[in-house]
Amino acid sequence: MDVKKGKMRAKKEASLFSNHSSSNGQVAQEMETAHDWEAYKNIDKDFFDDGTMTFFWRAHRLTALIMFSLVLVYVALWEGANNDSDYNAKRGIIAVILAFVLFGVTITPDGPFRRPHPAVWRLMLVLSIVYELCLVFLLFQTVDDARRLMRSLDDQLGRPLPEKDYGGNCLLYDTGRPNDPFHNFWDKIDVFVSVHFFGWWLKTLILRDWWLCMVISVMFEVIEYTLEHQLPNFSECWWDHWLMDVLVCNGLGILLGMMTLNYLSMKPYHWRGMWNIPSYRGKLTRILKQFTPYVWTDFDWRPTSSLKRWLSMLCIVVAFLLAELNTFTLKFVLWIPPSHFLCLSRLLFFLFWGAVSMREGFQFLDDPECTKLGTQACLVIAIIVTEILISLKFDWDTFTKPLPRHVSLFWIVGLAGLAIWTLWHFYLKRLINHTEQKLKVDYPPVDRSGDGPSSSSRPVPVAGSDPGVRLRTELTTTTKRA
Repeated sequence: MDVKKGKMRAKKEASLFSNHSSSNGQVAQEMETAHDWEAYKNIDKDFFDDGTMTFFWRAHRLTALIMFSLVLVYVALWEGANNDSDYNAKRGIIAVILAFVLFGVTITPDGPFRRPHPAVWRLMLVLSIVYELCLVFLLFQTVDDARRLMRSLDDQLGRPLPEKDYGGNCLLYDTGRPNDPFHNFWDKIDVFVSVHFFGWWLKTLILRDWWLCMVISVMFEVIEYTLEHQLPNFSECWWDHWLMDVLVCNGLGILLGMMTLNYLSMKPYHWRGMWNIPSYRGKLTRILKQFTPYVWTDFDWRPTSSLKRWLSMLCIVVAFLLAELNTFTLKFVLWIPPSHFLCLSRLLFFLFWGAVSMREGFQFLDDPECTKLGTQACLVIAIIVTEILISLKFDWDTFTKPLPRHVSLFWIVGLAGLAIWTLWHFYLKRLINHTEQKLKVDYPPVDRSGDGPSSSSRPVPVAGSDPGVRLRTELTTTTKRA
């Protein structure tokens, strides 16, 4: 029952904090969380945990160390030697990676997520480190050596890719082909339609904000327009951009994601140890629930509430767009087909890494006691930067082609408008409001409606209290005497 007591303590702290905030005005508004930030954010959720700790949740470092040592003993003493140097080098590299992953999972601290098990999220963290190390190694190669390295992983790689152009004939209804007037539409339907839909459903669960998802969805279509002279894959018809992608695939995925968010936010979270459940059906249900969230924390980004949050949200949007863009640039320079397992694995891992990064980023903005960005978020930023550098190094001529004039003007006007709005909202507007409030205090308005104090009820100046009144009184007395 320690968890239940902890929740009651968090509620008490939150109540005290609320009273403190109401009495301290502006200063207290900056401190929006209690001591236990996660408990305070989920204080209104229907949550219960009996605190059962089984073998499944305990650390097993000694067990992992013994098993690892036994494997090494077998390889060193009993396994037969192989004289193939290439085979030994590949197997040695794989063994080094597996050993690093094993020790990383057992040593690294837990992340913000608990389900299905903290070790899963420690594994994701370690795999992101491995991926970043591979990117750094790739950065130090030439483009030809990098492509040969890809071929060593798969014989089907290392060959130029035929880029599919989604533009061309953009007639949605082609009257020239009465047998199949929608042939242009059907030609654009491929596996990536479902990838768009399910991808944005999962991205909505990561970002947990409708406006943020829509901004990123629209902005990526703008980036495709911007870079279609560099990457032929970005050349699409107008209805493919705005109808198929933004409205249908992305829009429906975001809508399903928002419905899922509403369900996860409202559902109860009651956790009991599996051995405390009497029925077999209950035990099976508990096993399946292990793959659902431990508790759901809603994200209230409030981007315009402060300059720090506004700039942070801009950075999040830029990071998401660059991560999406790197998917296309890497496969372009390394000659990796979109359906290859390397591309799909990168997308899958980025969903896990992005989920943890957004959770860490939100806590960094919302929790006043969190003074540094999370480990996974920092690694994701490093991965995005390294991927960009690889693309630029391997095909500098393609990615430095000058933008068309109308595209450059669009971005100049857009960025200038964003800068002007930021200056207006966070500086000029507040300065004007502050000046108006000060004028109201120094010079209160006079009520001329008749409801306020009338001139007859105003205090009459007493003679002698004002030099002007005293002078007029003396002149009147002198005139009467004369």
